[in-house]
Amino acid sequence: MVVAACGPSVEEGASGEEVYLQICARCHAENLSGGLGPSLVGVDSPALEKPEEFFTQTVRSGLGRMPSFGGALSEEQIQRVVEYVLEQQGR
Repeated sequence: MVVAACGPSVEEGASGEEVYLQICARCHAENLSGGLGPSLVGVDSPALEKPEEFFTQTVRSGLGRMPSFGGALSEEQIQRVVEYVLEQQGR
């Protein structure tokens, strides 16, 4: 999985959408529908009572097969990409 996450670094000022497309879309698809990684569309489970916290922690530290991006992305980039995903989910 780490190989799938490797790629060009993301500019510090990149928008959440830009971060998503450069880093996340490889596994979760450009439209969040999933592929190698799970779909991020319509995600709803008891674990997501606090979706912003869940996604922030998952991006920062990884979860299951998903690698950690805490060393590759700044906290601001993580926050922007989480906000983008939540916005795309209609939250």
